[in-house]
Amino acid sequence: MGTRVADTAIVEPGASVGDGTSIWHHAQVRAGAAIGRNCVIGKGAFVDADVRIGDNVKVQNHALLYHGATIEDGVFIGPGVVLTNDKVPRAINPDGTLKSADDWEVGRILLRCGASIGAAATIVTGVTVGRFAMVAAGAVVTRDVPDRGLVIGVPARQVGWVCDCGCRLDADAAGTWSCPKCRRAYAPGTLGAMQGPGKVGSP
Repeated sequence: MGTRVADTAIVEPGASVGDGTSIWHHAQVRAGAAIGRNCVIGKGAFVDADVRIGDNVKVQNHALLYHGATIEDGVFIGPGVVLTNDKVPRAINPDGTLKSADDWEVGRILLRCGASIGAAATIVTGVTVGRFAMVAAGAVVTRDVPDRGLVIGVPARQVGWVCDCGCRLDADAAGTWSCPKCRRAYAPGTLGAMQGPGKVGSP
């Protein structure tokens, strides 16, 4: 299928982009970044050096994905999302000199398979967002989100569970959680288990 890169987008030499991926106007992909197959990188999005993105990922307009982020297959990243990489940011050292790449430690973020990050949410470095979890628009996530967890607010707190289809789950008296939309059911104890990392596609 090939790739589609807008004339105004910048894909630096040394970045890899998988087959079927589209990169839209004014997006920038830094050298060393790896984007999988069939992804969409929206207008004005920034994919920093060494960011890894799996297959079938949607990165919406003006999202900022900084060095240290790993995004597994099937993740949705809404417009204006920020994935940070420094818990104690400073422009200068104590002696007043400008910080260099050697003067700080890169933090890590992991977005697991199927997770969705709502518009203008911020994920603080050091956080893992679990499989098919849902982060509400505008949330600031400062701690891990379990698989299929639904979090909202500043700082984000868990308020429920979501189905793989994205609908909020309901619980019955027996403790079984079910989706009112697709009728998928989740047995007690199966929600929130942080499973091992999933696949990150390679071009």
